[in-house]
Amino acid sequence: MELKEKILDLLHRSTFLTLGTSVAGNPSVANVYFANEGLDIFFFTFNPTRKAMQINFNPHVQCVIRPENEDGIKELQIDGIATKITDDVEKQKAKQSILKVTKAFEEYMNDDFLIENDVVGYYKISPVTIKYVDFYAEKQFEWLELSENKLSFFNELFGSVINKIKYLLLIIRAPFLTATIAPILLGSSIAYWQFSAFNWSIFWLTLLGGIFAHCGTNMINDYFDHVSRNDETNKLFSPFNGGSRTIQAGLMNPVTVLLFSVMFFIGTILIGLKLNYDINEAYFALSPLMYLGIVGILLGIMYTGFLRLAYNGFGDLAVFLGFGPVMVYGAGYIQNQSIDLSTTLLFSIPIGIFIALVLFINCFQDYNADKATNKNSWVVRLAGPHEKANYRRPFVVWQYSMIIGFIFILIGAISINPITIIGLLPAFLFYFGLKKGRAWLLEWEKEDANIQQLPYELLIVNVSTIGTHFLTGILLTMGFLISAWI
Repeated sequence: MELKEKILDLLHRSTFLTLGTSVAGNPSVANVYFANEGLDIFFFTFNPTRKAMQINFNPHVQCVIRPENEDGIKELQIDGIATKITDDVEKQKAKQSILKVTKAFEEYMNDDFLIENDVVGYYKISPVTIKYVDFYAEKQFEWLELSENKLSFFNELFGSVINKIKYLLLIIRAPFLTATIAPILLGSSIAYWQFSAFNWSIFWLTLLGGIFAHCGTNMINDYFDHVSRNDETNKLFSPFNGGSRTIQAGLMNPVTVLLFSVMFFIGTILIGLKLNYDINEAYFALSPLMYLGIVGILLGIMYTGFLRLAYNGFGDLAVFLGFGPVMVYGAGYIQNQSIDLSTTLLFSIPIGIFIALVLFINCFQDYNADKATNKNSWVVRLAGPHEKANYRRPFVVWQYSMIIGFIFILIGAISINPITIIGLLPAFLFYFGLKKGRAWLLEWEKEDANIQQLPYELLIVNVSTIGTHFLTGILLTMGFLISAWI
């Protein structure tokens, strides 16, 4: 019998394989049911699983296939390239093939909600090398090379670069860096409006230092939420809550996450010392910048680390201070040490409120995990210890806190800078989120509510809150810039 025929014989007589994936030295192994079409192998899994996440960043996989009830040691050891199937026709073909092997996952495969939210995934393994093992044969090891499945040098190189970029953006939670960009832009624009002067080198250093501090905060939060088992307990994670999933997906080990966090904080400190020297002619001069830097870093570390502010109900206040007054005033002060304190504080309040509400609304989906790990956020406190959370009270807090933020913008426009009235435009986005949130509450409170799916339906409110914060920051910045130019 030819080697290919022997391989196909083992494939046809097997129903599951052991799949090995790895990213950055973090291996993962799982048993999965599979179907094959010739030498191509198909399997089903959920896209948020560890193996699927690792394949997303490193398509090189290994797997072992051994038929059940086989006398002796006879198996296939395969090195291959795994890819997520995106073509709808190919998805259906893979689905039907897998259903012929097992119907264990049929309910999930046909779940419209899971399909719509890209939870259901079908993957294809294209073998590059197949090692046929038969210890009772005269020739115990045989290899089949499939060079046509190898990635070309260009695809390997290009894919590696793209995957590293995606990897970096994920571990630092790059989309949430808008929480740093908005207040630094606002504080810098207030300084420009007041003094008609601007130092670009100081601005870029300030922005880089703020981003480093934010990245350090995100990563140290991932570490301590892993230590507390909060992120592991969280089964309702999304792009907006439940951490970056870096540790849970095996993309980086916990110690490395902590080390990267420390490195980002060190980068922030070095930039802060350089700015302090430029302003005060001494690296360690006792100045408002030095105090603001210390406060900012401490808030980032203490959020889930030392003092565990997020676990004791003070996390929202820490976020409000760190991403509101501290960053807005700090960015303005670095541009000009005579910047008006009352103006920066007044306009930093809505920015601080809105970013705190981003974390606040995200805690709706985190409720069960937070409650289970004694992370007593205000959503947990307000929603109560019931089996099914009473979200009406925390939602009212979100609603009226949003309104208070817009009131501060109105006060600032009336009393200081009329053009900043444009900062009220995101109120339309808030109103959209409010309507969606109220409708969501009515669904949640029904006796037959699907409490497993409904938290994901709230994501539109999460998005509207993030959009309200960032858009407000950008529009207030534009208001001060326009005022400076006219």
